Amino acid sequence: MTPAFSLCVYCGSRPGNSPVFEAVATEVGRWIGEHDGQLVYGGGNNGLMGLLADATLAAGGRVVGVIPAALVEREFAKRDCTELHVVENMHQRKSLMAERADAFLALPGGIGTFEEFFEAWTWRQLGYHAKPIGLLDTGGYYAAMLAFLRKSVSHGFMSEWQMGLITIGADAPSLLEKLVTDAGDAPQRMETSKI
Repeated sequence: MTPAFSLCVYCGSRPGNSPVFEAVATEVGRWIGEHDGQLVYGGGNNGLMGLLADATLAAGGRVVGVIPAALVEREFAKRDCTELHVVENMHQRKSLMAERADAFLALPGGIGTFEEFFEAWTWRQLGYHAKPIGLLDTGGYYAAMLAFLRKSVSHGFMSEWQMGLITIGADAPSLLEKLVTDAGDAPQRMETSKI
């Protein structure tokens, strides 16, 4: 059966030090599954990534994992994904994840999550895709980063329209609903030849 939507989620391969982070990863995964969706993610079995995928599967959703060969053992690749794609490198990983997604969402995470989120956002501003991008600010995790980004605008290195390309929220169901709705309205274009 074709999923109602396909959401690429970036999040930590560690669980973080607060139960609120684990809870939100589980909540997002459950929501995707309960709404006949498909999760596209980095294919790991650890941390928030593993919780997210487990919750999606348990709620009846599809899970597409994409992981580089070098990380298969290191990240303990999630073997029970609906689809598990082992690719050669990180560039292929991110490109395939983006191609398979209707929208993007960043949950709490570390440097890999930041890099993936900023890349998807950069691709959007350059016109390589028109897919919605969300940032889930669970427990104010991204508050300091958002303050810095607004400082970048005030100092003239970014424009308000660039900030307007991301949707920020603290309530997972509301943010997910908006991303899925906006994805239905957006042209699904991903010009991989340019990236």
